[in-house]
Amino acid sequence: MKSQTIEVSTCRRNQMVDITRDLASALPSAFSGCALIYCPHTTAGLTINENADPDVVGDLLAQLDRTIPWNAPHYRHSEGNSAAHLKASLFGCSLSIPVIDGRFALGTWQGVYFCEFDGPRQRRVSIHLLAGLEEESRR
Repeated sequence: MKSQTIEVSTCRRNQMVDITRDLASALPSAFSGCALIYCPHTTAGLTINENADPDVVGDLLAQLDRTIPWNAPHYRHSEGNSAAHLKASLFGCSLSIPVIDGRFALGTWQGVYFCEFDGPRQRRVSIHLLAGLEEESRR
């Protein structure tokens, strides 16, 4: 298994950063298997969604803010970022993406997004390459 970490800088409280290219640069050209993408933060997450039209990201973030407002009277977490924790839990902290010959097997319009819900911050995301059976048999 091969692992690598990328840095992600965010500049807003809520932001979705397309990290597809940064992650793809960690893929060896002959690798086939699975990429496990992991976010070690409790107020950020990961998702795969359309990366062709930026309005999709804007719509997602706007609806999240309507559904999970930053300040709600029933929040009890003393740090004041309960909304960020809720959003991160909805999105999740990891993705598994098939890799074929050094390329993510994503759909035409899909991209991998780092989802910031408590920014701006300096964050990190790790990519762990898990070799497929064919890859293992070549070793």
